[in-house]
Amino acid sequence: MAANLEDVPSLELMTELLRRMKCSSKPDKRVILVGPPGCGKGTQSPLIKDEFCLCHLATGDMLRAAVKAKTPLGIKAKEAMEKGELVSDDLVVGIIDEAMKKTSCQKGFILDGFPRTVVQAQKLDEMLAKQGTKIDKVLNFAIDDEILEERITGRWIHPSSGRSYHTKFAPPKTPGVDDVTGEPLIQRKDDTAAVLKSRLEAFHIQTEPVIEYYTKKGLVANLHAEKPPKQVTDEVQKALS
Repeated sequence: MAANLEDVPSLELMTELLRRMKCSSKPDKRVILVGPPGCGKGTQSPLIKDEFCLCHLATGDMLRAAVKAKTPLGIKAKEAMEKGELVSDDLVVGIIDEAMKKTSCQKGFILDGFPRTVVQAQKLDEMLAKQGTKIDKVLNFAIDDEILEERITGRWIHPSSGRSYHTKFAPPKTPGVDDVTGEPLIQRKDDTAAVLKSRLEAFHIQTEPVIEYYTKKGLVANLHAEKPPKQVTDEVQKALS
């Protein structure tokens, strides 16, 4: 239920009003982000979301939200997960369809983590066609596997604060120790070379054909994801302008 406007502080109201006025002049966009783990999608997606007034649809988050809200599709998804089955492509597309109806998605969306296969891409296109819309741009965060390995296996985290370090690019003052608290840093379980190798294999087998699928439609912009984040942001802006 919407909050009573009388109870919302004036500054918050004005900030939201200004944001909506800015967004009203932005063109609608439906964007897919594609790239292997560690390619920088997570850094760029909030910037794209704010700049173009889009909603960010991450399939994992949407599935969990639908299950928690006990929507009809969420209930079906929960049943599949409890049986140890994969949630069907049709269910995921249905949950995306539901999510797109939110007010925050009026100007369009960023899809992250979907589609992972050509079949999923086809089902997504079919669903959008029924709404009279289509994907406008696919941003391919292209980067060599060797660079990813260096990026990911060098990452270390301070668990309680979320501060992140990198042995090469952003090392802590003392190896293995958080700069602020002096507490030990940890490496995430999926930030190891072995886990990365299996995730990259899955990406090359399943998702690279999706890039080819959208390339044939003339929708793919190839980004140089090995560049510093600011330069990648500039490439994103050019691709979406």
